[in-house]
Formats: sequence, structure tokens, C-alpha cells
Amino acid sequence: MFTPQGPSLRELAVQALSSVERGYDLLAPKFDQTPFRTPDTILDAVEAALAAMGPFGHGLDLCCGTGAGVEVLREVCRESVTGLDISAGMLAVARGQVGADGPGSEGRRAIGTDTGGPRVSWVRGDALALPFGPAFDLAVSFGAFGHFLPDELPGLFAEVHSVLRPGGRFAFPLPAPAPPNSPWYWAALGFDTAMRVRNALWRPPFVMYYRPFRLGVVRRELERAGFDVDLFALPEFGRRTDGSPRCRMVVATRPEVAEPDVDGPRP
Repeated sequence: MFTPQGPSLRELAVQALSSVERGYDLLAPKFDQTPFRTPDTILDAVEAALAAMGPFGHGLDLCCGTGAGVEVLREVCRESVTGLDISAGMLAVARGQVGADGPGSEGRRAIGTDTGGPRVSWVRGDALALPFGPAFDLAVSFGAFGHFLPDELPGLFAEVHSVLRPGGRFAFPLPAPAPPNSPWYWAALGFDTAMRVRNALWRPPFVMYYRPFRLGVVRRELERAGFDVDLFALPEFGRRTDGSPRCRMVVATRPEVAEPDVDGPRP
């Protein structure tokens, strides 16, 4: 699962016994050599789906890590892209790989080489207390939701709602859960169990759980936060035996502001 350039077992152990912020500061230089980075296949599929809906003006990558999602936004946003993360270490790597205020020289592929692309900025901040007003037309997030406990989702989604302009969209991929006869099901269950034991015995906690972020819960909490929710199958990943998509893109839209009735009330 890890390349030779990835972290050692000792480095992973030190990270796992740290806080989320400190752990990712330590992991940042080798993060892209781990299986925790979102695969390019998912990034490409989401980019293609968003391109069909766009273009957009201003984009936000929530919990941006080393910047893979920022590269997606640079393909679908015209004016600006902002990457936000709580880890200064991850932001430093992202800035070095993707660049700022123009096309980066490294990354998933060449970005914005014809027009210069949107300007890019990086912000260190907490997704549960976003330091923005309603400035964005599109927000995305990749692989970060396991860092939020179920009772934090209402606050998280309310924060995202508050930084989107009316009509703005919040989009993210959501793979279908593995069935009980899959080794991935037991791997996720084992990981979550080990993490709960770790957090019961060690402080500070390291919140990372794979299983609680399920479509039913997510859709309910997005709607409670005021979003209109649509689901789009990502055809690149096919369908399960029951016909359901193996991976969806969730698109939550902040409704447009209702126009005032200039003619007054009708009889």
C-alpha cells in the first residue's frame, strides 16, 4: 500500500499518536506517497462532472491537504481558487507543488497553461469555523470527512452553506460502502475499531473514521443545513450487482435568493 518513498511504520505510529493537526504536519512531506491521497481516477471523474456544470467563478477546496483538489478547481474555476487546511505542513507542501497566483510547475498535470488560470491562495483555518463570507461559487472536498464526528456534521455543513453565494454548490465524491463479504468492509471496520480504542486510551484524540459518513446521514444533514441535494453517478466506476453506482458525486446547492414579488400580493 505504501511506496518505498512513503512513511515508515515508526513515522506512522508517531503520527497516529499525535493530534490531527500535528499528525498531518508530520506526514505532509510523504503524504502523496501513501494510499490516503485521493486517487487520480476519482479526481478526474469529479473534474469531468463539474466541468459539465461549470464554469464557476470562485472555488474553495475544504481540507485541501497537499492540493490535489485545488488542481481540480483550477480546471473548472475562472477567477480564483482557495485551498484551506488546518495543517501548516500540508499547506506548505501544497504551495510548493501547486504554486500560487498562477499556474504551478508540478502536480497532477499542467494547469492553466493557455490563460494563466485562476489565482490561487492558501489559508490555514478550521473547517468548523471558516474565515470567509459568502464568496464562493463552488466548494469541494476530497477524503476529509472522516476527520469529523457525526455530531459535527451539522456545524460543518452550516459553515459551508455560509461561505457559498446563492446558487453556489458544494460537491464531493461518495463511494458506496463495501459489502460485508468484501475485505474492504472488514478493513474499514478494523481500522475504525482500532481508532476508537486508541482515542479511549490516548490524548489528544486523532479523529479519523471511515464508516460513519454514509449517504443517508449526509443527505439528511445537508438538507437540514439548507441545501438542495442532487446525486450524480460517476460512470467511470460502474455499478454494483444491485444496480446502484459504485461511486456518486453529491452536489449540494445553496438555493437562490427568492426574488421579491414586485406586483404585490395576488388576490
